[in-house]
Amino acid sequence: MSRIRIVVADQAEAIFYDSPSLKARPTEVARIADAAAHLHNRDFLSERPGRSYESVGGARHAVGGENDPRQREAVSFARQIANTLDEALRHQDYEQLIVVAGPQFLGMLREEFSKPTRARVVYEVHKDLVHSPVEALCEHLPESELELKSA
Repeated sequence: MSRIRIVVADQAEAIFYDSPSLKARPTEVARIADAAAHLHNRDFLSERPGRSYESVGGARHAVGGENDPRQREAVSFARQIANTLDEALRHQDYEQLIVVAGPQFLGMLREEFSKPTRARVVYEVHKDLVHSPVEALCEHLPESELELKSA
């Protein structure tokens, strides 16, 4: 079993690495992509929000919250990443989890992680390193176990 799972993600792609220790070079074990992340807003199928009349006067306005298709797609992809990590945890593929993502997407991932997966997170890097080489990833990882939260 690999001891450390590292996920490097953005709204379009996620790369999963395994490493037996912080000193070892991470090895890529899986990669998933969300093709819809590259679509234009006009390409998303979406219904317009409902309309309502004011109780006084004849003014109409939209009803409902923000309906951003890109945001919905990003949350859906974060959920897919979380499900992939849940499945790996059920198979005991890792003991500790390091998450690397830009701040906004990292927040989405946190919200989608199950309690067992969240409990395995020992370190977070608030940077988008998906398109960076593995050497750049290694520069942002902790150097010792002392920098990790206990899992």
